[in-house]
Amino acid sequence: MKLITVSTSLEIYDSIDELPEEVITLMNTAVEARIKAYAPYSKFQVGAAILLDNNEVIPGSNQENASYPSGLCAERTAIYYAGAKYPEAIIKRIAISATSLNHAVTAPIPPCGACRQAIAEYEIKQNEPIEIYFMGESGEVAKSNSLRDLLPFAFDKSNL
Repeated sequence: MKLITVSTSLEIYDSIDELPEEVITLMNTAVEARIKAYAPYSKFQVGAAILLDNNEVIPGSNQENASYPSGLCAERTAIYYAGAKYPEAIIKRIAISATSLNHAVTAPIPPCGACRQAIAEYEIKQNEPIEIYFMGESGEVAKSNSLRDLLPFAFDKSNL
């Protein structure tokens, strides 16, 4: 038997105002996308914005369906669109913002497991880390330098 210890680190900013200007702009795009979310069932709205190496910004919002598994999270909406429209582009960073229509969300909301797996696929494909910034509707903002910080044991093509 052996013990494997996994550690991770995130940068925590007190508010969006502490972020670099280009990240504030990207996060504001995520907030705008969040407002456009279609979330009549969960009342939990998420917006994402992806910055590509060609300087294109791809927004996405969660899109629900009465058949819950048929919906799609904001992160995957954006990342799959980016992959379809710009298949050779490198994803530099992702900004994510979430809110609830039922209560205030002031803690950073990270990508769900399915979104982490989707982001992992692109990070592995491009062989370059993707910065991930995530927040609620206000309050602290967390920054991960790579998806590996959020999903250290990613399942990828090497497992197939």
